[in-house]
Amino acid sequence: MSYTGRYPNARPRRLRQTDWVRRLTREHTLSPDDLIWALIVHDGADAEVPVAAMPGVARLNVRAAADAAKRAAKLGIPAIAIFPHIDGAKKDAAGKEALNPNGLVCSAVRAMKDAAPDVGIMVDVALDPFTDHGHDGLLEDGRILNDETVAVLAEQALIQVKAGADIVAPSDMMDGRVGAIRAALDGAGHQDTLIMSYAAKYASAFYGPYREAIGSAKALKGDKRTYQMDFGNTDEALREVAMDVAEGADMLLVKPGIAYLDIVTRVKATFGLPTYAFQVSGEYAMIKAASANGWVDEDRIVIETLTAFKRAGADGVVTYFAPKAAEMLG
Repeated sequence: MSYTGRYPNARPRRLRQTDWVRRLTREHTLSPDDLIWALIVHDGADAEVPVAAMPGVARLNVRAAADAAKRAAKLGIPAIAIFPHIDGAKKDAAGKEALNPNGLVCSAVRAMKDAAPDVGIMVDVALDPFTDHGHDGLLEDGRILNDETVAVLAEQALIQVKAGADIVAPSDMMDGRVGAIRAALDGAGHQDTLIMSYAAKYASAFYGPYREAIGSAKALKGDKRTYQMDFGNTDEALREVAMDVAEGADMLLVKPGIAYLDIVTRVKATFGLPTYAFQVSGEYAMIKAASANGWVDEDRIVIETLTAFKRAGADGVVTYFAPKAAEMLG
């Protein structure tokens, strides 16, 4: 990039002096098309169950989730990512409920697609909402079993797609799971189903409120640092992404979000595939808490942070703020 001009002939403030010129010269813009709504569903009778750690977010039952899909369509939000909170009595060490074709996730997918066929539905492929130990994979003597878990994840993804899911998003960080899922889907005639891989998912303290939202916080034994990435690493992220691309990932996701903009930039610049960031529960909760205390302007900071993802190179953002942002942008 070349820089020209010297004060007083050059005055960059000329391009900032009015709203119309700021809009005309803006490099990166945000629209509802850039949003994926992160939504928690539950298997209870109550339409909404508030999540204490995430003010403004509630777990929705299947009927309410269908209504949310209709709302997304009206707001111009292209897709919804659903995450389940199931009855604790249905959890076990193997996460068998993840393979129930009539379980919460599949029921929600069917209802949401019936309500709003043109809204994409993205499903989480991982076992942590379904295991009594809170881990994303099968556990044996304190160790996560990679290959055995991958086999279950491939089956889980296929069941979700048969229910109508448009995008499967493996968030487990097991090695080889994208290839196994792609093979399972293709083998069953679902070659057109998209895979959005959590290609660079870090072991992060930003996930705390989410674990309360899906009911895994108290169950989690130990931590997830043997399979989620070390937050000190960047080159490792590119290796992870390269493997997922080679295995058939169509879209890439970096998680968490605002503290990992450098990873978003490197992933997009290196691979050029559709790349997304996840503005996770901890980010959401911090903004809400600061806003509640009058320390920040919530509306402005929501748009500012979401635009930051775009500026870093993201094609879109998974966020709990999607309906709020879409209303403001609309």
